[in-house]
Amino acid sequence: MVIASTAYVSEETFRRLSLGDLQGQWELHHGHLREKPGMSVEHGNVMGNLVRLLENQRDRTSYRVRAQHARLRLASDTYYIPDVAVIPTAIVQALSEHPGALDAYPDALPLVAEIWSPSTGGYYVSDKLRDYQRRGDLKIWHVHPYERTVTAWRRQSDGAYVETTYRDGVVHPASLPAVAIDLKALFET
Repeated sequence: MVIASTAYVSEETFRRLSLGDLQGQWELHHGHLREKPGMSVEHGNVMGNLVRLLENQRDRTSYRVRAQHARLRLASDTYYIPDVAVIPTAIVQALSEHPGALDAYPDALPLVAEIWSPSTGGYYVSDKLRDYQRRGDLKIWHVHPYERTVTAWRRQSDGAYVETTYRDGVVHPASLPAVAIDLKALFET
């Protein structure tokens, strides 16, 4: 179940709440608070596998990997917590110069992944995926642990996105040239 507010919440209030509520996973969806719900065991397995695969292959001087922690800012009224995000180290370091700042990023990222779970259903993830495209993230993944698929959207130079669905084999995110995600390893339990 997704807990959402009907009252409009300002960016300042959202940032204070996010930093002050250590147990909540609050997102701001077009001005309305929405708590990210708990996830299924399959969701957790796939997320852990994706983080491990990315961590083992990423250029450690260039990228950081965040799981259910970073907030991606679309606008002052919209912040999401992706399941997995790959963030350029330079952006993380710049934010670190402001002690106590919310781990929030307005810049397009090389890879953002959302993993389907029964608690979020299709509507929740589809809202976020459309907004990630509006942000201009370079590679956006929707991972479905039950169907064992990765649907990927890759941003083109003209700003349009090309969609590809992978069911097996190895996926090479173009925005992370040294990374290859074996789907068999991704969906291991």
